[in-house]
Order: sequence, then structure tokens, then C-alpha cells
Amino acid sequence: MSSSEGSFGVHAVQMLLETRPDQILEVWIQRGRRSGRIDTLIQQAEEVGIPIRFVDRERLERKADGNHQGVVAMVREARVYRENDLYELLDNLNEPPFLLILDSITDPHNLGACLRSADAAGVHAVIVPKDNSAPLNATVRKIACGAADTIPLIIVTNLARTLRELKERGVWLIGTAGEASSSLYATDLIGSLGLVMGAEDKGMRRLTRESCDALVYLPMRGSVSSLNVSVAAGVSLFEAVRQRLETRTIK
Repeated sequence: MSSSEGSFGVHAVQMLLETRPDQILEVWIQRGRRSGRIDTLIQQAEEVGIPIRFVDRERLERKADGNHQGVVAMVREARVYRENDLYELLDNLNEPPFLLILDSITDPHNLGACLRSADAAGVHAVIVPKDNSAPLNATVRKIACGAADTIPLIIVTNLARTLRELKERGVWLIGTAGEASSSLYATDLIGSLGLVMGAEDKGMRRLTRESCDALVYLPMRGSVSSLNVSVAAGVSLFEAVRQRLETRTIK
């Protein structure tokens, strides 16, 4: 078998079968564990010629870092994207770039959820720093529900430098911060855009914040003071989607 890693959980494996079956080398099923959903998954895999292997629960648990639900897909290692890939992507776009930039998001569940929202919103790429981000592991892929294999996750060595280069290319960088004076909903999110999100507890690092062209806040109506970063990213991304669609409709 070629170099591989595991993607686990019935829903995550099912999404891979539907969206990227070419990435799956084989599917492991817990011996003696069957259900309607697992039977459907087995049928899907067999229809596209993916081998099924029945293994002991202990073997699944060694491969899955979480609740595997009796299913693990052995998938090809995710492609690693770097700075050069980002600029090649930007050069080949035929529309204004729409990017999500994540600073210090070290929880794999949050990274996976951000990837899922970014894919749903039509983001061209997600950018993270090499040393201040969760790795693209099986947990991220499970939470992302296939998005980790469809949207480029670009790992950069120096995030502040990358942000400067994006600005030189005409990308407008909008960062989210609770103390900002401008509302997300009153901010123009049309055109070449990079939305910048920081960790829920500490926010963006200083150099990241200083690299932003503008800072915005998300209006909060209740008693909580902040949102989970993946929720905040989803809200921000789809406000940008709303504005962009509205502009196209007007035209």
C-alpha cells in the first residue's frame, strides 16, 4: 500500500466516497459491527471498486484518534500546499480571490470546521502558519467532512510576510477583533478579499493584526462575549458570500 493515513467515522467516510473516492485506498470495518449505514457504506465502496477489510476493534482504535463508529478509510496522504502553490493559484484565478487566513488555530476540531465552512462558501484557499496551527490530521479530515481534500490548505513559513505579499497583489485583508469599531455587516467584503481570524482566546498575533487593512467585529446580542472561531468564520464567510451574490444580482 502507498503512504496513507486514516479518515474515520461513518459520515466522514461516506462523504469521501461521494466526493473523492480516488483518495481512498481501502475501507476498514470493525469485525462483527454492522448497521444499515455501514451496509450502505460497504455497498458504496464496492460499487467504485474500493477494497473492504474487516478488522478487530483494537486495530481501528490504533488508527483513529476519536470515535470511529466502526469505520476507518485508509486514504492517501493529503497534499501539502506551500507559498509557491498559493501564488500559482492566485495567478490562475479568473475571478477575485476569496481567502480565509487562520492565525494560531491549534484545535483540530476548529480547523476542520473552518475548512468545511470555507469549502461551502466557495473560498479558493485557506492559509495557516507552519508553527501556529493544528496539523492536517485524521481528526481535521473527519470534522471537515471531505473539505480537507477539496480545498487547498496552504501552510506558510512566515504569515506576516505572506500577508504583506497578498496586499501587494491587491488582496484586501479584513481581520476580526472584538474591540474593532466597524461592524462586519457595514464593511465592504466584495472584490479581492482575505478574511483573517485569530484564536478564540487570544485573537490574532500582533504582526498579523498590524498586517490587516481593517478590523471588524461581529455584533453580539446576547450575554456571551465571543463566538467559537469556526462559528465566527462561518458567519464572516457567508456575509461575504451574501454581498458578492447581491452584487452579481444587481449587475
